[in-house]
Amino acid sequence: MQSLARSLSQLAQELGLKVPQLQAALELLDAGNTVPFITRYRKEQTGGMDEEQIRAVQAAAEAARQLSQRAETILRSIEQQGQLTPALRAEIEQADSLKRLEDLYLPFKPRRRSRADAARELGLGPLAEEIWNRKLGTASVTTRVRQLIGTHEALDAEDKVYQGLNDILAERIAEQAVVREIVREVAGRSACIQARLVAKSEQAATFRDYDGFEQSTGKLPPHRTLALNRGEAEKALRVKVSWDEERALDRCGRFLTLQQHPAAELMQRALADGIGRLVNPSIEREIRRDLTEAAQRHAIETFSRNLRSLLLQPPLSRTRIVAIDPGFRTGCKVAALDEQGELLETDVLYLTGPPEKLAAIRRRLAEFIRKHQSEVIALGNGTGCREAEQLIAEMIQEEKLSCRYAIVNEAGASIYSASTAGREEFPDLDATVRGTISIGRRLQDPLSELVKIEPQHVGVGMYQHDIDEKALQASLDTVVESCVNFVGVDLNNASGALLQYVSGLNPGLSKKIVAYRAKHGLFHSRQELLKVPGIGAATFLQAAGFLRISSSEEPLDNTWIHPESYPLTRSLLQQCGLSPEMLTTEAGGARSFRQQLEQVQADEVARQLEADAFTIRHILDSLARPGRDPREDQAGPVFRSQILSLDDLEVGMELTGVVRNVVDFGAFVDVGLKDSGLVHISQMSREFIKSPFEAVSVGDAVTVWVLQIDRERRRIGLTMLKERVEQLIARN
Repeated sequence: MQSLARSLSQLAQELGLKVPQLQAALELLDAGNTVPFITRYRKEQTGGMDEEQIRAVQAAAEAARQLSQRAETILRSIEQQGQLTPALRAEIEQADSLKRLEDLYLPFKPRRRSRADAARELGLGPLAEEIWNRKLGTASVTTRVRQLIGTHEALDAEDKVYQGLNDILAERIAEQAVVREIVREVAGRSACIQARLVAKSEQAATFRDYDGFEQSTGKLPPHRTLALNRGEAEKALRVKVSWDEERALDRCGRFLTLQQHPAAELMQRALADGIGRLVNPSIEREIRRDLTEAAQRHAIETFSRNLRSLLLQPPLSRTRIVAIDPGFRTGCKVAALDEQGELLETDVLYLTGPPEKLAAIRRRLAEFIRKHQSEVIALGNGTGCREAEQLIAEMIQEEKLSCRYAIVNEAGASIYSASTAGREEFPDLDATVRGTISIGRRLQDPLSELVKIEPQHVGVGMYQHDIDEKALQASLDTVVESCVNFVGVDLNNASGALLQYVSGLNPGLSKKIVAYRAKHGLFHSRQELLKVPGIGAATFLQAAGFLRISSSEEPLDNTWIHPESYPLTRSLLQQCGLSPEMLTTEAGGARSFRQQLEQVQADEVARQLEADAFTIRHILDSLARPGRDPREDQAGPVFRSQILSLDDLEVGMELTGVVRNVVDFGAFVDVGLKDSGLVHISQMSREFIKSPFEAVSVGDAVTVWVLQIDRERRRIGLTMLKERVEQLIARN
C-alpha cells in the first residue's frame, strides 16, 4: 500500500524515529495486540516507542487504509464507466490525500443533472468539445452558433446558444483537478472569515461580540470557529469566507493558457463563471469544514488532556471519609465510608432553620464523624455547597475536630446514581445516596470511581455540544483505557466498570471476572485468571501484566512484570543471589533488596542471559518498586478547615487552589469560593506559552494571587505571578 508507506515515512520523520520501528509497531497492532500491551511489554520490538507514538502509527495506518479503500472504490466506478485510462489510474493510485482523490474523481462522479447536462441534451456538446480542444477561433464559433439557432425550441436566440456553451465549458474548467488545487492554494494563503449579526435573531445579544468580526482563517483560534458555527446554526450570524479571487482567476487562466486560446474571450467568461459559480462555493465549504474539523480535534484534545489529569489524581487511600451531597429542599445527604469505600451509615442534614437548630445539626454531624472515626469530609460542589461549607467550618472550630474537608467536583454523580451501573452496585439504596457515595469515593480513588461515568459528563470539557459525538466518545474512551492501564488494576478489588478498560478485556469478560470472584472468592494468582470462562491464552497475554494481586502466592504477581517474563526474572534474581520472595520481606530487607538491584548493569545482564535490555530494565524497575501507584507522584487534593467568602478577598491576597478546568484562554481554579477564579494564560508564566497546558493541568494544586474582584458579577481574576499583583498594587 503506497499511501501507508508514505505515511509511515513521513511520520517517522515527525517523531524522530526509524521506519522499521513504526513497521514493527504496525505489525504488532495488526496481530491483535493492544496499544498498552505493546507500549509496556514489546519495547524490544518497537525500539522503546511510547504510547503516543504507537497511537500515531495506529491513526496513520487507519487513514492510509481509508485512502486506499476510497481509491479502489473510485477506480472501480470509473472503470465501470469505461473511462479509466492508464494515466488516470496512475494519478489516482499516487494521490496522497482524500481531497486529491475527490478532485480527480469529480468529472466522473454521479451527480444531479447540471446546467451543462441540459446544454449537452440540446446538442451543444460537440461544439463545446471543439472549442475546448482549440479547434475553432472566435469567428468560426460565431458562425457555428448561428447555425444552431432554431435547432431546438430552447435555442431560439444567439445568447441562449452561447449560454449553453458557457455552461459546458465552465463545468469542464471547474472539474480540472489542478484548477481546484490552484484556488485551494490561493484561498489557503489569503482566506479571511467574516461574520455579521442578524439583527432580528432571538440570539443576537449572545453573539453581538461577533458583529463585524473578521480574521484570517490561518489565525482563527479553534474556540472562535466553534462559536461562529454555533451562531450560524442559531441563525444569529451570517458567516462567509472570502479570498483573493482575482489572483486565483489569473493563475488559473495562465495555467490553462487562455490568452493564447483561439476563442479567448469566450473561454475567459467560462473561466470566471466556472470558478465563481462552481469552484468557489465548493472551496468555501471545504475551508469551513477544515476549520471545523481542526477546531473539533483541538477541543477533543483539550477535553482528553483534562480528563487524563482528572483520572490520574492521586488516591486518598486508607482514609475514612464522610461524603456530603449538599441540598436545600431535601437536605444534605451524608454517607460515612470506610477505608475501602464501603458504606457504613447514612444521614440527612438540613441547612436552614433558626440558630439553635443549626447548632444542633453541627453537633449531630460532629458525633457522626466521631462515631465512624472519619478523617476527611468530601463535600460536593453542587447547590447548597456554600452553606454546607459554612456549617462544616463552624463545626470543626466549635467541636475542635482534627478532620479537614475538601470540595469535590460532583459532575456526573447524579447520572451515575440513576445508571444501570449504580443500580447494580447499590440495588437497595436510594439514587441520592448512591450519588453521595460516589462523591466520597472520588476522593478515595478518582480513577476507580470516575470510570463508572461516561467521560463527557465528568465536568472538564468545553464546547462538547459542538463536537462530533462519535469522535469525542472514541477519544475519551482511549484516554480512560490509557489511564487504567497506566495505573494498573487490583484484580481482587476492581469493579467491572474498571476491569472492562484493562488491555485485552471488554465489558463481557469483566462481568465474568466479577462473577467468578463472587462465586470462588479472591484470586490467588494471575494464572487463576485462565479459569474464568472466555479467557484464553491470547486474552491472558494482553491482560495479565496489568492485573495485580497483592496477596498472591506468587510475589511477582504484585509487580508490573508480565508472567511471560517470570522465568527470566527468576534467572536474573538467582544470578544476583536474590529471590522473588524477598519482595515481601520487611522494610529493612526490602531496602537491601533494592540496593542490590541498583548495582545490576542492565546491558551486561541482558548479554549474559541472552535477553533484550529493554525487558531487563523493565524487570529491574518493577522489582525496585513493586505495587507502585504512579499517581502517588502527583500533588493531592487541597484540604480546608475554614471557609472563604468573596467579601474576605482583597487584591494581592495569596490563596491555594485546585485547577478544575483548562481551556484555550486559561484555567479555572477552585480557591474555596462558590465559583472558580480565572487565571488567564497571560498570568501563568513569565515566558511566552502557547497553551495553558504548558503551565497547569486539571487537579494541580497552585498558589495564586487575587488580581481583580468583580463583586457584582461574582468573578475573580487570579495570577500565578506574584510580581504582577505587586506591580498592580504599587500603581494604585
